[in-house]
Amino acid sequence: MESLKTEILQCKKCGLAETRHHVIFGEGNTHAGILIIGEAPGRDEDIQGRPFVGKSGQLLDKILAACGFTREEHVFISNIVKCRPPDNRVPTPLEAAACMPWLLKQIELINPKIMILLGATALKYMAGPDYRITRERGNWLNIQNRLAIPVYHPAALLRDPSLKRDTWEDFKKIVFKYRELINPDHYSKHV
Repeated sequence: MESLKTEILQCKKCGLAETRHHVIFGEGNTHAGILIIGEAPGRDEDIQGRPFVGKSGQLLDKILAACGFTREEHVFISNIVKCRPPDNRVPTPLEAAACMPWLLKQIELINPKIMILLGATALKYMAGPDYRITRERGNWLNIQNRLAIPVYHPAALLRDPSLKRDTWEDFKKIVFKYRELINPDHYSKHV
């Protein structure tokens, strides 16, 4: 994993390398049972060099805590692309294609039992262009021979709080699946 990190931090495969402050490798337990895949780093992430540290990340941390999950023990967080697209725009297909081999190698090395796909971009690049977050969210998919569940991105919850109820139902499914596949004694006071 360290040699992969060294390679990724030096990446210049696409134009995002020219505008970034930091390459965001990912963060968490490199042997986690859960891999969370987002879209791309935002401004706060690019400045701090860590994934999901802005408002979306703070909300994600609250959701994970309610599930009894921590970044240090239960999850590893990564993104479709490792560098911030200008103005936080959606990554282009070329940018995603340049970065996908890095993400696939992370999946191979972490070997998670569960993948959480945060939002439409993660779903599109992991499952295919015909998948829609509004249709697929909360449903278990087989991706890379692993269980994956698309959920709304925390940024969507910040824009539309009415999505929080569906998201909480989806995360309860994740807790139940975690207990089934990884640790039957996993504790969450909310689930």
